[in-house]
Amino acid sequence: MSNGTTVTEFLLLGFSDTRQLQILHFVIFLAAYLAALVGNLLVITVVTTDHHLHSPMYYLLADLSILDLGSISVIVPKSMANSLLNTRTISYAGCVFQVFFFFLFHSADFALLTIMAYDRYVAICKPLHYEMIMKRRACIQMAAGAWAAGAINSAMHTGNTFSLPFCHSNIINQFFCEIPQLLKLSSSDTYRRELATLAFSAFLSLGCFAFIVVSYIQIFTRVWRIPSEQGRQKAFSTCIPHLIVVSLFLSTAIIAYMKPISDSPSLLDLLATVLYCVVPPLVNPVIYSMRNREIQAALKQLLHRLILSKNNMHIFVL
Repeated sequence: MSNGTTVTEFLLLGFSDTRQLQILHFVIFLAAYLAALVGNLLVITVVTTDHHLHSPMYYLLADLSILDLGSISVIVPKSMANSLLNTRTISYAGCVFQVFFFFLFHSADFALLTIMAYDRYVAICKPLHYEMIMKRRACIQMAAGAWAAGAINSAMHTGNTFSLPFCHSNIINQFFCEIPQLLKLSSSDTYRRELATLAFSAFLSLGCFAFIVVSYIQIFTRVWRIPSEQGRQKAFSTCIPHLIVVSLFLSTAIIAYMKPISDSPSLLDLLATVLYCVVPPLVNPVIYSMRNREIQAALKQLLHRLILSKNNMHIFVL
């Protein structure tokens, strides 16, 4: 593009120029998206409809599923549409939308995982005060705080990025609008403008990470003091799903963002980004469902009610 031209759309990096591989990419992303959609919607449904799950832990879990649904819905459908239609374009407004909501959902996700660590800390270390501390109003306020922190972080990054001029090129070497790739397209010096934004993000991320670590140090110290082995196993079992989810979130983020930014990303670079964007929303419902008997029981009851209602409707029609 000429230096005097204002960018009105961007070109995203495709996984392949071969039509058969584009269709394969569409099918794989469609299967992953539908699986994530079904899994997270089931978690939200059972938590909201089963009164046995109306507790702070499950309320936060439902909120996590909402964030996971949002994060994967911002990225994957557009990538699928581009592969199916054999195009690479995304509008300027669409790119702004992707950047804002991707950062919103992922920042709020990490903040909510921090709140869930605090919930486990209170449940194990202060069980007699759990209901008093983790009241419904307190849970709503903490969850709202996570969304607000994510919105502030996202607004700062989005506003800082798209206030820059894009004159050199409109080709993004990624399958979605990623801020590091967008900054490379700017014709101005972005160091100082990014410094304050990065400082806030680092403060938020390191603060959440430190809080999670301190919470689990307190939890493990408390659990090891439980005299019975059965009691220790029960306490650990309530923490294992959360620990797995946090580890997955952090490990995929480190793999995706600690790698050097390349002018021509390899297949491994794309797979690392897919791992970060697609895998956590896909497997989080499975992790919590496989390790939680109450959710398993609620899922069975929900499926049983659906089958009965379908049979009754069939009989009524006949």
